[in-house]
This record gives sequence, structure tokens and C-alpha cells, in this order.
Amino acid sequence: MAATVDELTVNYTEDGVLVTKELDKVVLTKGAWATLMFRYQDWDRAKNDYGPEKFTIRRYRKRSGEYIPASKFNISSRDQAQSIIEALQKWLAE
Repeated sequence: MAATVDELTVNYTEDGVLVTKELDKVVLTKGAWATLMFRYQDWDRAKNDYGPEKFTIRRYRKRSGEYIPASKFNISSRDQAQSIIEALQKWLAE
């Protein structure tokens, strides 16, 4: 597990294959509760290549000096990401 926010990642390796590849991350909040947004791709074994980019927002809680996952929300497509952006822009403009 990670001791600092900068060490947090969604990279995940299984049987020597990087099945979840982090492309980018943004730290939204730091502290005892940290919130990060990641852009990533999953390995598609059938195509032997990475699939389309996906997005996830994850919350971590620091306990005993280590960040542990608390919750997550996966944004499964660019269309869903765009809908979230549009809703937030509308609300922030009000």
C-alpha cells in the first residue's frame, strides 16, 4: 500500500501482464482522506492490446500511515465523461 498520495496508482499486474495501465492522474484532495482521478486502460486479452481509455475517481483513507481504498466510481466511456463535464459546467455557471 502507499504511504503518500503520489505513490497511489491504478496500475495492476497479473501473471506478469500490466492488466490495468495508468495513463494519468490528478490529485483532487490530500490529507487523511485523499481523492484522485485516474485515466487508464485495461488489457484486452482477446485483442492482445489495451482497450479504450477509461476514467475512475477513487477515495482513499489514511490509516496507520498507509492509504487504503475506501470507494470508487468508474466512468466507463468518453460519452459518460462528457456528460459529467457538461452537468458540472452547467451547475458551476448557475
